[in-house]
Formats: sequence, C-alpha cells, structure tokens
Amino acid sequence: MHILLVNNSAIPVFGYGGTERVIWDLGKTLVQLGHRVSYLVPEGSSCDFGQVLPIRPDQPWDAQIPADVDIVHFQFNPRTEVGRPHLVTEHGNARKPKPLPLNTVFLSRNHAQRYGSTQFVYNGLDWSAYGPVDFERPRPHYHFLGKAAWAVKNVRGAIRVAQLAGVELDVLGGHRLNLRRGFRWTLSRRVHFFGMVGGPQKNDLLNASRGLIFPVRWHEPFGLAIIESLYFGCPVFSTPYGALPELVPESCGTLSAQAPVLAEAIRSRQWDPRACHQHVQDHFSAATMARGYLQFYERVLAGETLHREHPVIQGEARDLPWTN
Repeated sequence: MHILLVNNSAIPVFGYGGTERVIWDLGKTLVQLGHRVSYLVPEGSSCDFGQVLPIRPDQPWDAQIPADVDIVHFQFNPRTEVGRPHLVTEHGNARKPKPLPLNTVFLSRNHAQRYGSTQFVYNGLDWSAYGPVDFERPRPHYHFLGKAAWAVKNVRGAIRVAQLAGVELDVLGGHRLNLRRGFRWTLSRRVHFFGMVGGPQKNDLLNASRGLIFPVRWHEPFGLAIIESLYFGCPVFSTPYGALPELVPESCGTLSAQAPVLAEAIRSRQWDPRACHQHVQDHFSAATMARGYLQFYERVLAGETLHREHPVIQGEARDLPWTN
C-alpha cells in the first residue's frame, strides 16, 4: 500500500514536536511493515525512508497527490474536495461546532465521544528513539511538560501542587517570566525553568524526574507528555479530563481536579517506575498505532465511510474546574 501523509509542519522534528513526531514514527513503522510512505509537507523537510513532496496550499489537493498513492492521510481538515480515498486525523479540540469530514479519526475514546464518534486510534511512539531508562539514577525533582504559556496546561496549578507537596519542580516548556497570554512571574527558586526543550535534553531531564505534575484544565485529546513521562518511569499526577483516564491506570498515577489530593498522592505513596515504563510499551507503541491506522485505511479503501453524519464537537473543552 502507498500511503501519503499530509501535514502543515516540516519533518523531521528538531525541537519538542507533537504531530510531527507522531507522523514520523507512523511513517517509519508503516515502511517496516512493508508499505510505501510519502509525505506532503512544507519545503525544507527531509526523510530517509520515504519520498518528500512540497505542500502547495494554493493548489487543489488532487493535483498534489501522486497517481500511484492508494490512500491519503491528512493531519488536518483539508476543507476542500478530495477526489481520492482519504482519512483525516483530528488532533485538537475545536472552539466552534464546525462539521468535520466523514472519514475523521480521533486520538482517544473520550476525544471521539466528544465529537459524537467511536472511531479513534491512540497515538504511539517509537520508544527505541528515546534510549534506555536509568531506573537507578537519583531523581530529586518532579516535572511539568507542555507549553506553559497555554492557560489550559495550567502551569500555575502544577506549581501549586509542587508547593503543597514540598517538592521541587522542573518546568519543561516555559520561562520564569511569561508575558504571553497573560502575565506570570514565578518567584520560587524551587521551581526551575528550562524553556522549550526537545531531543536528548528533554530525555535527560525526564530520566531524572520522579513524576509528572500536569493538572490540565481542558479535555486532552491524547497527551504525548503523559506517555513520554511514563516511558521514563514517571508516575502522572493530573486532572481526570479528556483521555487522561485512558492513559493513566491507578498503578501509574493519580487523577484529581484538586491540588491537595494530587499533593497528598505525591507525598504518601511509593510508585513503581518500571510498571509505568512497561505500561506505555505495552499500549502506546508506534507499531500498535500503525496497525490501528492500517485497519482504517483498509476500511476506506473497501468503500466504507466511517461516519454517517459529520462529526461535530459537543460541549465545552476548556476552562474546566480546578481547585488550588
């Protein structure tokens, strides 16, 4: 099967990445499974296992799709007519209830349900690219991983949990002084800021962390920060929103919308880093993700339409309750 993966961001990943990292690992794994993969992505991209084509937003999609492509996999709503068999992965939470394409797939059960759907594939990653985990290494701090400038990620809440628990916090994805999307100045020297990190630096910091404090105030469609942290043996202390209950079993963390509850879980319980590590390897690998998408590709190529009606987001996804 020849699969064309379409995205608006360049590959490979040079920083933290998100969707770019997922589709890179998806394409690489599909090739390992015997398929051919091409990418339609911005100029400047490169790939050593698949053809790279420059995306042209001003041209019709059908004019950009090679004739020998079997199925096109968009990572966003193409918004205009596509005359070839195609699939769309929705990666976010829409702010307005606008209909999505009939062949849309979501990132988790909760994500799909909130769009009136049952069609989803969990994200997965190629864990071999992250290197080994050092379970014997001293782990003095906890961490937050995400774009701290986004209010829904609730870095303020993470700092509050760390203060209540009496632990030090490394913020990966933010700065001590924030002037974007609201003023924030963090005085505490028990909170350490590393800016936007990726690659070996991020992995090294996660490999030295005791756990992830991540009290998001929106319905996470999936949560790459969750599975990356679990891979490095870090239990997760987060809110019970979106996909979080699907990703974090009781043996791997605590979910609550109350800071004192999360702080108490950090103080009072011993967690097994190896169980956290094994959980993501068993459930959220790139191979599992690729097999899930292959099933959808085959359904679409067989002439099936995934939804009878266009999926539309239902309910509010942001500003969810949080108690300091």
